[in-house]
Amino acid sequence: MKGHFITFEGPDGAGKTTIINEIFKQIPQDKQTKILVTREPGGSKISETIRQIILDPANKEMDDRTEALLYAAQRGQHVNETILPALSTGKTVFSDRYIDSSLAYQGVGRDLGIDDVKEINNFATNNLTPDLTLFFDLPPEVGLARIQKLRPDQEDRLEQEKLTFHQKVYEGYQELVKRYPDRIQVVDASQTIPEVTAQSVKILKRKFPDLF
Repeated sequence: MKGHFITFEGPDGAGKTTIINEIFKQIPQDKQTKILVTREPGGSKISETIRQIILDPANKEMDDRTEALLYAAQRGQHVNETILPALSTGKTVFSDRYIDSSLAYQGVGRDLGIDDVKEINNFATNNLTPDLTLFFDLPPEVGLARIQKLRPDQEDRLEQEKLTFHQKVYEGYQELVKRYPDRIQVVDASQTIPEVTAQSVKILKRKFPDLF
């Protein structure tokens, strides 16, 4: 039996990681062992090494296409080493970011084109598509302000980009929501943590009641 593949997307500072942890707490303990929580970039030893290269603020000279290819490379490794083995045993996978991040950040934010970036990622992942994606909707200026407050002077290379870049990324996500309305569900991330968690759990229960 194949498990469910659920991804969590949103601009920097939207609170994805926090909400994933809160959702996990609401899953009955006897079912938590059937959930794998992972992240991108990362999720495997090789992918975590690539993550360090991508996000290191020292790598400011990185070419946009190199960035896109590195994301696709770590994703291919993540899928084959971590995600697919879990799904094949019937586990549900929660991934903090996946292909949609590349489509928004590199496809639109870097002006490389959604379709071109999608093509290299489809090749890397052998077309593995999530069963459901929760998009945490938050204006980029609000997300960046959260990051500054929570961890000042600790932004990674992409978080350090100008607001105009993050606005383009946000517009990219809006385009993806329009393109894939059946897969991507929007969550209002401007709410409190309990409210965002409740809205997310409601969507998950409706789509996958067996999770709870």
